[in-house]
Amino acid sequence: MLARLKKKYIGDKAFYRRYIFLATPMIIQNAITNFVSFLDNIMVGQLGQEAISAVATVNQLNFVFSLAVFGAASAGSIYGAQYFGKGDHKGHMYTFRFKLYTTVLVTILGILMFKVWGSQLISLFLTESEGASPELALSLGLKYLSIILVGLIPFAVNQAYATNIKETGQTVVPMVAGMVAVATNAILDYCLIFGFGPFPQLGVEGAAIATVIARYIEAAIVIIWAHTHADKNKYLAGAYLGFGIPRKIFNQILIKGAPLMLNEVLWAAGVSAVTQSYSIRGMNVLTALSISNTVGNLFNIVFIQLGACISIIVGQYLGAGELEEAKDADNKMIAFSVFCCTIMAVIMFAFGGLFPHIYNVTPEIRELATKFIAVAALWMPFCSFSHCSYFTLRSGGKTLVTFLFDSVFTWVVMAPLAFVLAHFTGLGIVWVYFFVQGTEIIKNIMGYFMVKSDVWLQQIV
Repeated sequence: MLARLKKKYIGDKAFYRRYIFLATPMIIQNAITNFVSFLDNIMVGQLGQEAISAVATVNQLNFVFSLAVFGAASAGSIYGAQYFGKGDHKGHMYTFRFKLYTTVLVTILGILMFKVWGSQLISLFLTESEGASPELALSLGLKYLSIILVGLIPFAVNQAYATNIKETGQTVVPMVAGMVAVATNAILDYCLIFGFGPFPQLGVEGAAIATVIARYIEAAIVIIWAHTHADKNKYLAGAYLGFGIPRKIFNQILIKGAPLMLNEVLWAAGVSAVTQSYSIRGMNVLTALSISNTVGNLFNIVFIQLGACISIIVGQYLGAGELEEAKDADNKMIAFSVFCCTIMAVIMFAFGGLFPHIYNVTPEIRELATKFIAVAALWMPFCSFSHCSYFTLRSGGKTLVTFLFDSVFTWVVMAPLAFVLAHFTGLGIVWVYFFVQGTEIIKNIMGYFMVKSDVWLQQIV
């Protein structure tokens, strides 16, 4: 029994060498990105509670946009990974075109939405709290948003290129580009927020300018590298000699990808709706959540990137028609991801409470953030399994199932539960947060049976 379980869930050195080689650059890139976001959050936090709330609110809205872009790119990636595994570089090129067109289209729509309804959207999250001014937070949020919009186009184009590069197994270049970008962001943050040397003191506007410059630099590095290494990026051959996509391929990607694109938007919007329900308890809660989420992102990167690698490795196996190998690799990767996440959760639970003391906030907010961090750590291993299940189903093109599993679940279960508990019960906000996060158990049960059913084991190219 033990030997059978070991064979099923534990791989050999060669397996982990490949998995870790692919995942490590992605983990490093996201670790640096999230660490700089953490530093950015701390620096903005020195400007006061209103500044933290303003930036956190805009970033929450930008999170919905980012997931819409990810969804557009991911729709093509379902086929991209399988085309590459099959050795069909022309098909891979068409998925690149699809990504480029859809990510830019989503970005244009996002900019228009933020321009028209930015003020109303930010105001949804700002409520009265002792010692805090929602009016000041709204003013700061609008200034921050107006600058961030300038960086949305390079972000979208970078996603189209970077996801295709990763599908070929080359994860180092996006990592290097991300490292250069976040280093630039960190330096400019300090200079422009506080006015170091010849730089003006711009506060939250400085933080936004630093982010925009970093995004242009990251996109430039990825795009230039891709076009100067044609031998490694064969999908770029002829990519700009025409603009069309064969109707059959376009329809395939659209039919499979539409639920995924819609899922990313609705899921992100659902998470924002949950946050908005929490914020009804005051700006102190919103500020504490911002701190908790920033700290949580530092620890979540391991299971998030290990999960993302599932879609690449399993997708390549499926594209090559090696179904049993895909199933075997998936079992081992899920087990490894949950194991690593459990270790990270223990570390986060033990030491996460130290981070809120770095912020220039009241003791009440620090205490609240510490409790949120502890709750997030408790549920982290469950989130890891759900995340892996999602990418497993997605790799086999089961986008309608992932749509039901992810965004529908968020809107049908999590968002209503958060709304009812926050608005109509006397439960403390920490308990509200605990019960809403605890719905991951339901997703775990659903994910287990869907993955076990092998409905995702199919070659779609």
